[in-house]
Amino acid sequence: MRNIRVTIEYDGTDYAGWQKQPEGVNTVQGVLEATLGRIVQEHVLLTAAGRTDKGVHAKGQVANFRIASAMSLHRLFYALNSLLPSTICVTTMDEVSGDFHARYSARVREYRYFFLEKPSAIRRRFAAYYPKPLNLERLNQCAKELVGKHDFSVYSRDNAGVGNTFCTVYGTSWWRHGEKVVFRISANRFLRTMVRFLVSAQLEASPGELKRALLTGNAAEKLLPADPAGLFLWRIGY
Repeated sequence: MRNIRVTIEYDGTDYAGWQKQPEGVNTVQGVLEATLGRIVQEHVLLTAAGRTDKGVHAKGQVANFRIASAMSLHRLFYALNSLLPSTICVTTMDEVSGDFHARYSARVREYRYFFLEKPSAIRRRFAAYYPKPLNLERLNQCAKELVGKHDFSVYSRDNAGVGNTFCTVYGTSWWRHGEKVVFRISANRFLRTMVRFLVSAQLEASPGELKRALLTGNAAEKLLPADPAGLFLWRIGY
């Protein structure tokens, strides 16, 4: 069996997340597996580096799958992209060693979150709108408190069955880029909705509050995850 690695870019607005769900639910994994299956005429199972939630996008999602087909990568690559909807695109495709696993081989995962400070009908699909001026100095002070190994269960949900809720955050930063404000976070792993909760928490917190929440397990009451429209799975490092 050949082991194929792909990098995938997608607009997650109209999908119920990455992970395949029961028939009739539109997911990125489901669309990719069905399309690949049509091309190679065999069952295809994709394993991804991370599972994005409903409405979340990806610029650099990585997945791998195994096939018996001898079809050339060049032909498979172009056939796949010609049949995929415009909201999903495979940007790279390579044959890799049999021990490569998109999830378990990954060492770093990076997410970016985009904000608009002015309303826009065009850009709103890929960025959240925040109606107040964003204080980047304060936000970067809060972001520094996330760096290191912490139990992030207080800033995530649906952790039933997750044996380990500790994640190691390698870096965080906020900056302005044109008309957008960007938040970047990289870590060895992320819990479900963790990035979106952390974005909301930083918007509401004063310096010191996030660190206390991580130590005590008590976050601000009624904290809601940030709008998924602004979140991108940006890069996977191996």
